[in-house]
Amino acid sequence: MALSILTPSLCWGCGAGSGGHSLCRSCRALLRWAERVAEPACGVPAWAPVAYDGPARALVSGFKFRGGRGLAGELAAAIAAGAPEGLLAGALVPVPLARGRRRSRGYNQAEELARQLSQRTGLPVHDALERRGGSARQTGRSRGARLAGPPRFRAVRPAPPRAVLVDDVITTGATLAACAQTLRAVGAHEVVAVSYARTPGR
Repeated sequence: MALSILTPSLCWGCGAGSGGHSLCRSCRALLRWAERVAEPACGVPAWAPVAYDGPARALVSGFKFRGGRGLAGELAAAIAAGAPEGLLAGALVPVPLARGRRRSRGYNQAEELARQLSQRTGLPVHDALERRGGSARQTGRSRGARLAGPPRFRAVRPAPPRAVLVDDVITTGATLAACAQTLRAVGAHEVVAVSYARTPGR
């Protein structure tokens, strides 16, 4: 109790006091919530609860780059609570991170989300993929560059019949498409995807 008074929780969006929440009331009001309908991302049916802008972008950045590993539970709860009916069925397959990126960060944010989703849905986590090549970031690349040179993946075990790809954010969908192609080659009959945020219009 004394510690929380001395170091009050701050909003990841604006830095103001947030009363123990990840976002203050003003920033929570700025979140743009999505309809409960999966829309294709490079051919993969995909859904995310919020638009990737404003406070949602700040949360994702904190989760990935600012040591906000503990945000995984809250982000997963938003996915589990609002997902379109029938979308969360099958096995959860986290999008893998390049080894170098994982070493420097200490964790893979997609795996953290998948574990938290598993706790809320009862779906198993199925680590079926490994990222190939270097550790170049997708963050900051243009849409054309992402689509022209998506990351490459390889299967490290057979895919589940229905795979639910899990990632923190969907931008162009190029990464999801590359993962889905690999999963289908090793046994997946159906591949869908969920994330916490999605770039508007994508």
